[in-house]
Amino acid sequence: MKLFDVYPLFDVNIVKGKGCHVWDDKGQEYLDLYGGHAVISIGHSHPHYINKVNEQLNKLGFYSNSVINKLQVELAERLGRISGYDDYQLFLINSGAEANENALKLASFTNGRTRVLSAEKAFHGRTSLAVEVTNNPKIIAPINNNGHVTYLPLNDLAAWEHELAKGDVCAVILECIQGVGGIKLATAEFAQGLQKLCKAHGTILICDEIQCGYGRSGKFFAHQWLGIRPDIITVAKGIANGFPMGGVLISPEFKPVYGQLGTTFGGNHLACAAALAVLDVFEEEHLVENANEVGEYLIGRLRAINNPHILDVRGRGMMIGVDLDVPHKDVRQPLIYQEHCFTGCAGTNVLRLLPPLCLTKAEADLFIDKLNKVFAAL
Repeated sequence: MKLFDVYPLFDVNIVKGKGCHVWDDKGQEYLDLYGGHAVISIGHSHPHYINKVNEQLNKLGFYSNSVINKLQVELAERLGRISGYDDYQLFLINSGAEANENALKLASFTNGRTRVLSAEKAFHGRTSLAVEVTNNPKIIAPINNNGHVTYLPLNDLAAWEHELAKGDVCAVILECIQGVGGIKLATAEFAQGLQKLCKAHGTILICDEIQCGYGRSGKFFAHQWLGIRPDIITVAKGIANGFPMGGVLISPEFKPVYGQLGTTFGGNHLACAAALAVLDVFEEEHLVENANEVGEYLIGRLRAINNPHILDVRGRGMMIGVDLDVPHKDVRQPLIYQEHCFTGCAGTNVLRLLPPLCLTKAEADLFIDKLNKVFAAL
């Protein structure tokens, strides 16, 4: 049997990792500025993380959510306290797409509506419902796409107000920092105005924090830079440092009903052990604060590069986009094969940086040196 070939892959076989560095099967070391698509939050092979996961494997291993799992309760309490949402409720699943799907379902169950507003170029996952609210021409429309999604320009509050005033919008789903959309940031004025409009029209405000959340922006959630408090928050990626896990943080205004949402693997013992280890490291090593400090340092160094190929540098903390005047592949490929550094991309011209939150200023400087060498050869 062959793999279903839907991913363009670099010819690099990674076999080991530590912190912000990985090694291939030939012993070559790479600087990792992409963190496995933003899932590596505390660094590769963190010893505390490995110990906690191994402890759980030795105790029970993997068990589904069909019995009482005190680790879920502990995770909810810890996450609520650290994130500033201790009055919210937590529903655990396995991925970001599932998190957004369940958030949209819960919104529709609550107000009985079906239409959703989403920002242009947003990306909210790959389940059928999540794809339906993703305005991305590279994603094939699902068979149940029934025109219930309206795409609007980010930060154009008047356009969103026009649609919300129709009174039929179930939910607004918002990435406060767009990932696939090219690291575009929502403004505080827009976000606060949008929240007021949602409340006025009985619409649920969902913040998609799957990529921009969990400490990556330099606050626990990216929307906390904007002065809003959404009804529902979705998380995944860095929540368990690469172990598959997602979650939905739900306002106390929503009352749970048995059978309303469901999952087989969500919140299993092993995933919870991994997620709790992540929070341990966050607190002990102050990684959210580090993301802010080192991320802003890296953004400053990128903006200081005097090179015509850089059109713009956008982002917060350790979610950064470098807008180029050349296709990103012209920069990414030499970074990987010549300078041995992993980065990501968005669109056709944006270099996307999503390093582990433990990145140091010395490693940021190393990346700048590598990037300058690539630019010099263009």
